[in-house]
Amino acid sequence: MVRIAAASAHFGRDLEFDLQRIAKLIADARAEGAALLVLPDATLGGYLADLRHPDPDALPPALDPADPIFKRLAGLAGEMVVCAGYCEAAGQDRYNAAVCLTGDGVLGRHRKVHLPAGEITAYAPGDRFDAFDTPVGRVGMLIDYDKTFPESARSLALDGAEILACLSAWPTSITNRAPRMTQDRQSRLFDLYDQARAAENQVVLASSNQTGAMGGMRFLGQAKVVGPGGEILARTWSKAGLAVAELDVKEEIARARRVLDHLSELRPGSYR
Repeated sequence: MVRIAAASAHFGRDLEFDLQRIAKLIADARAEGAALLVLPDATLGGYLADLRHPDPDALPPALDPADPIFKRLAGLAGEMVVCAGYCEAAGQDRYNAAVCLTGDGVLGRHRKVHLPAGEITAYAPGDRFDAFDTPVGRVGMLIDYDKTFPESARSLALDGAEILACLSAWPTSITNRAPRMTQDRQSRLFDLYDQARAAENQVVLASSNQTGAMGGMRFLGQAKVVGPGGEILARTWSKAGLAVAELDVKEEIARARRVLDHLSELRPGSYR
């Protein structure tokens, strides 16, 4: 059995404040017995303040993968597997990125592949989806808009991912915001994508998200853990906090695939 935690929390430009909040969330997850904690996209440095027209002078701090802040993050993680989002510096390029690590070091990284219209002016796109082994099982990471595309999660599942860590800074609708967050179309889509990506690949999914506001955007929260049948096992709704669920990942996946095994029944020769 493994306990998985997904966080809803707000993070901004102040890296020291972000580390303090991470430390608190890790402590809370540890108290819950969690072995895996998935933090939101842009955990270190916050997200864009304007998704339609990002200010080039007000972007999140770009961090080199060798920056000492990741050693500090690993120290906080200790025995726990922790996934966190940040802006990655790579020469002249910047990437919306995620790292997965423990106190022993980095287990995997991901650069967001699918960039919505505003992000393309601030970030370069990643170009691959790779799963990696961790103490809690084989994990694959998705960032925000990546999970809108079924091929993203499917690529990770075909690479053996048992757990999908979906890190988000997902706001309410920018063009047609509803008066209540629960009525917002992005709120519905966020949950729909989480459940669909888990069910169609018959894997466990841990979905984190930012809360609060950044510039003109208001973030949904709605962190959750989803089982391989698409059932929501734990959730935060729109509040800040942790969604924590305990399950036997391998057994639950085997049960979901006992009769209908989606990955083995694929017919790739029939698809464009």
